[in-house]
Amino acid sequence: MSRVFNFSAGPSALPEEVLRQAAGEMLDYQGTGMGVMEMSHRGKTFMGIAAQAEADLRELLAIPASYRLLFMQGGALGENAIVPLNLLGARTTADYVNTGHWSMKSIGEASRYATINVAASSDDRGFTYVPPQSSWRLSDDPAYLHICTNETIAGVEYQWTPDTGGVPLVADMSSNILSRAVDVSRFGVIYGGAQKNCGAAGLTIVIVRDDLLDRALALCPSAFNYRIVAENNSMYNTPATYSLYIAGLVFQWLKRQGGVAGIEARNKAKAALMYDAIDRSALYLNRIAPADRSRMNVTFFLRRDELTPVFLSEAEALGLAALRGHRAVGGVRASIYNAMPLAGVEALVAHMRDFERRHT
Repeated sequence: MSRVFNFSAGPSALPEEVLRQAAGEMLDYQGTGMGVMEMSHRGKTFMGIAAQAEADLRELLAIPASYRLLFMQGGALGENAIVPLNLLGARTTADYVNTGHWSMKSIGEASRYATINVAASSDDRGFTYVPPQSSWRLSDDPAYLHICTNETIAGVEYQWTPDTGGVPLVADMSSNILSRAVDVSRFGVIYGGAQKNCGAAGLTIVIVRDDLLDRALALCPSAFNYRIVAENNSMYNTPATYSLYIAGLVFQWLKRQGGVAGIEARNKAKAALMYDAIDRSALYLNRIAPADRSRMNVTFFLRRDELTPVFLSEAEALGLAALRGHRAVGGVRASIYNAMPLAGVEALVAHMRDFERRHT
């Protein structure tokens, strides 16, 4: 069977080059006589894999020397608890901006450990926009301010970085990290699961500024304490070794694409093609404020709802997989992360146009 164009929101498509290399090294990694998932995480070979992955990611994101790069586990949902456990320190309040489903998950989990001030929310318009910073109502002395830079379910993305002054800005970048240029120095903590733009599920990437490493609460588990993990070079406990290896291959692939600048240009072109097809259509509708539309997760609805299952069924038959919208909102969702080739978007747009021609 030939490979499909996989529009899954995550775990998502991986570059074919990466999959082929991993397949070739499955039984014997570079003459070691064993696969990466069989290796000791403290052995010389794997330590080299981890060190190269860190060096490549630091290069791709231009991570300043004053930040530690941690390879952890638990995904973004785990970080929803790990962040307050590490950053509250002597404070009891944290600010959160609510732009949708994943923001609400973050707020709910952090509420177990802190008093949460929702500084702004877009629920008044069905989470279809990012609240302008002028509308935010911040606490007097919060430990940090948290945002989710891309909401995968509705398809809302920050196209700007908030200015939080001296308050550490914390960002869940699970679904758009490495898809666009970002100034790491404007954030206190950046975190994200790897399974959308960086590789396979199981690995969590955390970038934390050095001066925030001493705020952990006493009840923070040692395996999730940023300072302990940093001091042990992410080897305090056994990391997700194979997922880290795959991420390293993805980082090398990204460098061959021209780095973040190169992939961002491609992502802009893919998103523009999708939104142009929607906006020119009498059948399809995107509900997100144009200035806040996601480049990673393009959502749309058919104005004749009864046609949605027909559209999806025909798409599946054409090898356009995993386009069904999230169960919370319905409709169609095309996740066009870094590994989605332009050809996949072109094939989807062709189906959209042909389907509209036959049903209007």
